[in-house]
Amino acid sequence: MNLLPKSSREFASADYWEKFFQLRGRKAFEWYGSYLDLCALLHKYIKSREKVLVVGCGNSELSECLYDSGYQEIVNIDISEVVIKQMQERNASRRPNLHFLKMDMTQMEFPDAAFQVVLDKGTLDAILTDEEAQTLKQVDRMLAEVDRVLKVGGRYLCISLAQEHVLKTVVKRFSQEGWMVRVHQVAGSRNLASEAESHFSMPVFVFIMTKLRQIPGQTSPIFELCLQEWGQPIRLESSKHLAEAVQERQQYTWLCSQLRHKGGLGCVSLDLCSGDTGQPRYTLHVVDSPTVKPARDNDFAIFIIPQGRETEWLFGMDEGRKQLALSSGYQRLVTVALHRGQHYEDMSSIQDELSTRVLELAPAGMPAQQRVPFLSVGKDIGVRKVRHVDRSCLSGDYIIEDVQGENKHFFRRLIFLSNRNVVQSEGRLLKNSCHKAQKKRKKDKNKPRPADTLEDLPAVPGQSIDKSYLCCEHHKAMIAGLALLQNPELLLETPLTLLVVGLGGGSLPIFVHDHFPKAYVDAVEIDPSMLDVAKRWFGFSLSERMKVHIEDGLKYISSRAEEKAPPSYDVIMFDVDSKDPALGMSCPPPAFVDPSFLQKVKCILSPEGVFILNLVCRDVKLKDSVLACLQDIFPVLYVRRIDGEVNEILFCQLCPEWKRETAELLKGAQALEQTLRPEQGWDSTYVLSDMLKTVTIV
Repeated sequence: MNLLPKSSREFASADYWEKFFQLRGRKAFEWYGSYLDLCALLHKYIKSREKVLVVGCGNSELSECLYDSGYQEIVNIDISEVVIKQMQERNASRRPNLHFLKMDMTQMEFPDAAFQVVLDKGTLDAILTDEEAQTLKQVDRMLAEVDRVLKVGGRYLCISLAQEHVLKTVVKRFSQEGWMVRVHQVAGSRNLASEAESHFSMPVFVFIMTKLRQIPGQTSPIFELCLQEWGQPIRLESSKHLAEAVQERQQYTWLCSQLRHKGGLGCVSLDLCSGDTGQPRYTLHVVDSPTVKPARDNDFAIFIIPQGRETEWLFGMDEGRKQLALSSGYQRLVTVALHRGQHYEDMSSIQDELSTRVLELAPAGMPAQQRVPFLSVGKDIGVRKVRHVDRSCLSGDYIIEDVQGENKHFFRRLIFLSNRNVVQSEGRLLKNSCHKAQKKRKKDKNKPRPADTLEDLPAVPGQSIDKSYLCCEHHKAMIAGLALLQNPELLLETPLTLLVVGLGGGSLPIFVHDHFPKAYVDAVEIDPSMLDVAKRWFGFSLSERMKVHIEDGLKYISSRAEEKAPPSYDVIMFDVDSKDPALGMSCPPPAFVDPSFLQKVKCILSPEGVFILNLVCRDVKLKDSVLACLQDIFPVLYVRRIDGEVNEILFCQLCPEWKRETAELLKGAQALEQTLRPEQGWDSTYVLSDMLKTVTIV
């Protein structure tokens, strides 16, 4: 028997409710949950001796349960005469002081300031079905009556689904009157408006509107949100921020419902925020593996990513997470990344904190009592220490952090918080020059040693960087491009001029400067704060052979190309990111691969030189157009793909007669490798011949 109306407008009709309760009979109908679902919040905000008015009581058992729990001053009203008679008969002998009156809540007969609490369970939602003038007028009369019958200091507790138009109307109405507005989510709540429970769930909220005494010149209204029954409320700046926070909770509940009943949604991402501060604390990625056959003990697992490793391909990219989920052998895997600026005790405390929340993301059919395994790399949560927080006028907020990576090595990273999962610059950290370290270095003066702990680092931040080590794979590939020069075996003996556009932490230009003693480097950086970062935190320094130009790379190259005697660079490197995340190409900005600009690059590149470009482009058509444009201007084009990364390194040259076959490329790479290997710190993993074996000759 379907008791729901044909139209939502019928919820505001007295005739509808008369028919509803006649057909329904005496069985209680609990909109938005039972007393057990709501009692924790009701007892928190209603004192046992306070006078309570329940509007639109229906035949819910809520008032009866409150009465039996010691709340003796409760008056119930409803517009339906049928339900009032039912409730009077049901409670006449057992609860003689529990009152039920037929009354219209928009025209109540109580005196002013008669109650300390007005309790509304779904009634406002039933009336406020749309935003038409007639509906809003009726709602305004109802809320005006609530205001009138409440004492100063009294509370209007409205249990609601907090739909956008409902939240906007009620918050606007009471905040303008100077009331304190708090929204409290009901733990584990679902929309029970339909007797036949659907697979679509919505969270239930309680509006707690506290009537304050009007004070001339009073401060701005107070907006708060509570996500936990006994957690501290989060103070929000405006009604807009409150609405956004509520909407996020609704979307999360909807997502959990879809994951629970449908699954197969691909890679789903969401943030879990701290209940006390409202700040993101965990980032979760839900990954399903349809190829894994469901079994009783492999339905679901949680993978905790150690701090500092969330940017690695296996954890930071969709394809990597899919591979991780498949290799783990679980039907559904949830990866958990830990946020900067949050404190975590240990793995055990994280498991305790997440154990109830992540169960909401379990697949359908998983037994309620099944234990969910927590997985990780090693037994600890990793090491992360934020060294510096600042803001760039061009790039926004950024941080400098030290983290522990693979093989227990420590690294320093520059992260732009606008793209917090991308490492902008990275350097490996060296040990402190303490007494023991000095003794060891006497035995091997030229061999730098990575740090064992963050406490091993020197007091001066920039002195802790191993400048002979390149952390970024695309930087290694760009250095390998020097093998394309006409005489790579003479790199240590021949003067070499380089232009590097994009400084970052400075690791790429400083590596060239330190390893090629006759190289002269011009680095161009548009953001002046990046030069300070490079010098202070990454050991970068200026010299006669190292110049930095704080200028837009587009303007710098254009002005140099227009000179009467343009410079002739042996190598030009582009390693510059785009500030527009909406583009399909995040490196470089599109203007850097515009045909007219590339002609200017060609103008300042020596005939035997090489132009090296770091390309990060997920748009296939856009990438093809970039390659076609480069081929139109540079007859020789090689593409080096980076395993596990989106980056592709493009090597461009001018003279077709110098286009070399693979054997010649390997010979040049071997010459470059021999040039670099004797230098201190040249890591054995830099096998440039192997790197250039994967070059595609376009």
